[in-house]
Amino acid sequence: MRISSSQYQALMTQSLAQNQERITYVTQQMANGNRIQLPSDDPVDSVRLSRLKREETAIDQYRSNISAVKQRMSKDEGYLQNMVDDMNSGRDLLVWAADGSNTPQDLNSMVTSLSSLRDSLLYTSNTLDQEGRYTFSGTATATAPIAYDKNAALGTRYSYAGNANSQTVVVGNGITQTANQNVQGMEKLLNQLDQTIDALSKPNVNPNDPAVRSVVGNALNGFDSAMNLLSGKVAVLGGQQNILDTIDSNHENVSLSNKTAINDIGQLDVGAAAIELNGYQTALQASYKAYSKIGNLSLFAAL
Repeated sequence: MRISSSQYQALMTQSLAQNQERITYVTQQMANGNRIQLPSDDPVDSVRLSRLKREETAIDQYRSNISAVKQRMSKDEGYLQNMVDDMNSGRDLLVWAADGSNTPQDLNSMVTSLSSLRDSLLYTSNTLDQEGRYTFSGTATATAPIAYDKNAALGTRYSYAGNANSQTVVVGNGITQTANQNVQGMEKLLNQLDQTIDALSKPNVNPNDPAVRSVVGNALNGFDSAMNLLSGKVAVLGGQQNILDTIDSNHENVSLSNKTAINDIGQLDVGAAAIELNGYQTALQASYKAYSKIGNLSLFAAL
């Protein structure tokens, strides 16, 4: 069978192109370390890799959400605990105020501390975050949770203006976590403090006056209720952070497993690839030499 020069050139060109294509492909594999460059290279493992990478992306988002929620919870816990600590000192002061042996001057001297405590509790209740949103307003983050109306009657000047709705964040597949808190109930203590401050600031206040004792007693009960309310929220926040730590640890373990699987499925065996590349390069060099030798042959060379 005879092969024409054009057929021979076409076959050699095709062979050279195929070798060059394989060299380029293996070189790309070695450059990025990935065994699969295109889905068609290994359709089954390509689907597996795609699923693993999607899951890994979701886990990264879950862990990012957990980190943000925990940071927020930690701040909220600190604010609420500070309020509880302040209320402890205020309650001690009112226990002293309930002592019938106090003079009017003793009771008058308590007003400054109680006024500072009231203002501090109001300020902390209306805390703003770094983005200018109110921390303890529920979902009404553009509204200060505790509103003050100086024109209202004594004992009704403070009111809760936020809501008790929850902001939820996804922290796992089908798992959400409440990310916000509210201080609904603090307005009652602030109103009772307002009344107590007014009663104790009178020049000739009598610690044994039933009206005074009633105001002080109501404020003491108000402190107990508010402290129980906020202490409960602090305890819940601590428990939620522990749960989030567990969820995050589980995500970390799954992520490690996914990364190991992605590495096992998709990572290139560099040693085998180097041998393959060397083989293609040798074949390409041989093809060039053969092409050069045969191209110089002639049927008339021996004549």
